[in-house]
Amino acid sequence: MPAPSRTPWREFAAGARDQLPILAGVVPFGLIFGALAVGSGLSALVAQGFSLILFAGSAQLVAVSLIAGGAPAAVVIGTIWIVNLRHLLYSASLAPQFSSLSARWKMLLAWLLTDEAFAVASARYQRGELRFAHWYFLGTGLTLWSAWQACTAAGILLGARVPTGWQLDFALPLTFLALLVPMLRDRPAIAAAASAGGLAVILGGLPDRTGLLIAVVAGVGAGMLLEGRRRLPGRSSP
Repeated sequence: MPAPSRTPWREFAAGARDQLPILAGVVPFGLIFGALAVGSGLSALVAQGFSLILFAGSAQLVAVSLIAGGAPAAVVIGTIWIVNLRHLLYSASLAPQFSSLSARWKMLLAWLLTDEAFAVASARYQRGELRFAHWYFLGTGLTLWSAWQACTAAGILLGARVPTGWQLDFALPLTFLALLVPMLRDRPAIAAAASAGGLAVILGGLPDRTGLLIAVVAGVGAGMLLEGRRRLPGRSSP
């Protein structure tokens, strides 16, 4: 039996379906973010607005930590920008597939671009027949976005009901550890984590949480340096 022809709706549905298994790992982080946001003093509207507009889990968690610590807006915005720098690499990787799309499609898909959406969409683009592949990206991205809004809202409701005597601060470092450990697969990643973590501890006494910003910049720089050396001709280190 011949394979069914690809249509925008079939691509959209396939993208949504392929994102579903990943949601099992996304939902807990959304719940934690919502609970931590209101526990840190943000209103429910502002906490939900982070997920609606920013839509970047790790950056949102960092922002909440900085805001709770009284960091100025410039430090919060700068840290979010640095944490999300990896999206430039994602965009560069997908640019050839987006070249024929309209500006509206490019802006929409850029907004929906996340780690999980990139992983699923990249696999789809490698399978060829790309006429309606952008609908697949839309399906996978919107599924993830919708789930993130729902679990953020649930976390906000949960956090609003947690007694004030309960401390949720421990959840933030545990969440980042859960995100970080699976990514430590090579020397650049390990160097980035070790340098950023070490400097964050050493510079923890700096005002306005600027030590964290410096640690993030240093970690990204260390990882990029080792990654660049690894890609030099004649080098094949793991």
